[in-house]
Amino acid sequence: MTYLHPSNPEIQRPVSNLFILLTVLVALFLNGLPLEGIWLMMRPDFVAVVLLYWCTHNPLRLGVGLSWAVGILADVADASLFGQHALAYTLLAFGGVVLHRRLQMFDLRQQTTQVFIILVLTYAVYALVHWQVNGYVVWPYFLGCLTSTLLWAPLSIMFQAMRQLRVDREHP
Repeated sequence: MTYLHPSNPEIQRPVSNLFILLTVLVALFLNGLPLEGIWLMMRPDFVAVVLLYWCTHNPLRLGVGLSWAVGILADVADASLFGQHALAYTLLAFGGVVLHRRLQMFDLRQQTTQVFIILVLTYAVYALVHWQVNGYVVWPYFLGCLTSTLLWAPLSIMFQAMRQLRVDREHP
C-alpha cells in the first residue's frame, strides 16, 4: 500500500494507448450491466471513474475531446438522451485535467474527497438534464455518486500496481 503515501519510490511505466482504450472499453461494458431497481441507482459510473483516473494521471493522452467521444458511445450504449453522458464526461474530464496536479499531490484518502466533489458535479449534470426533460429530479440517483467514489480507491490502487516498476533498494 505504498500508494497511500504521495512520496512512493516506485517508477511509473509509460502507459500504452491500447491499455487506456481497453480500460475504457471494459468500463463501458460494466456500465451496461443489467441491473434493476435500487441496484440500478446504486451502480457506480465505471466510465466516469476510469476517465477521471486517466485525466488526472495522463491528461495529455485522454482529455476533454476523447471524453466527449466516450460519452457519445455511452449515450448510444445506454439508449439515453443523446449528449447527456457526453456533456457530463466532458465536464468531468475538464475537472480532472485542470486539477490533475492538485490531485496527484494528495494521498489516496484526500484524493477520494476531491473525486467525490467532481463526481457530485457530474451527477448534478445528469440530474439537471433529467429535470429539464422530465420535469423532476430523481434524488436517489445520487447514490451512484457514492458508490463511484468508493470505487476510486481500489481502481487507483489496481491501475498503479499495473504501472509500477519496483526499485531495487539494495543496488543504487
